[in-house]
Amino acid sequence: MHWVLLSIGVVIEILASTALKLSDGFTKLGFAGLTLICFAAAFYIMSLVVRTMPLGIAYSVWAGGGIAGVTLVGAIVFGQALDGAAYLGIGLILAGVIVLNTLSSTASG
Repeated sequence: MHWVLLSIGVVIEILASTALKLSDGFTKLGFAGLTLICFAAAFYIMSLVVRTMPLGIAYSVWAGGGIAGVTLVGAIVFGQALDGAAYLGIGLILAGVIVLNTLSSTASG
């Protein structure tokens, strides 16, 4: 269940970051409000996740998923260009999360 919650939290965090960009420095109140609500919800979900999952693992998945997701949203929604190094970086982040969760004994602790 904590994996489902963590995934939901990451998606909400990506939505919050997207709304932050759309808020235009908090000058668009609807997006500013959405940003605050989504970040609050995401952190609440994270607080539930770390009850049953090691903090380092939860945070690595949270951060890695958030970085990859926000970068892809930037490319798809906002037309921000990604070069080969950007794709490599995202791949390395995701590879690190996979290594932590599949090869490290930390994930089971």
